[in-house]
Amino acid sequence: MKNTAMFWVVATTMVLISLTIMATMNFPFNWVFYITVIGQIMLVYMVFKVLTDNYTTDKTFKDFYEDYPISGEIN
Repeated sequence: MKNTAMFWVVATTMVLISLTIMATMNFPFNWVFYITVIGQIMLVYMVFKVLTDNYTTDKTFKDFYEDYPISGEIN
């Protein structure tokens, strides 16, 4: 897999959304508890993977947003 950091973002998001649905639908407490613990572990690991990802760019803060470059703005 080329971008494992993005995989962990998607997987963690799906687990935590599922957890929210399970808690709302009154699933048994042990299911909700175990999925909560798994989701918390996944969240910590996801943050680690995103922060240690080997990502480089030539953009700077002067570029602002790519879809709305601030350099083209007239003052």
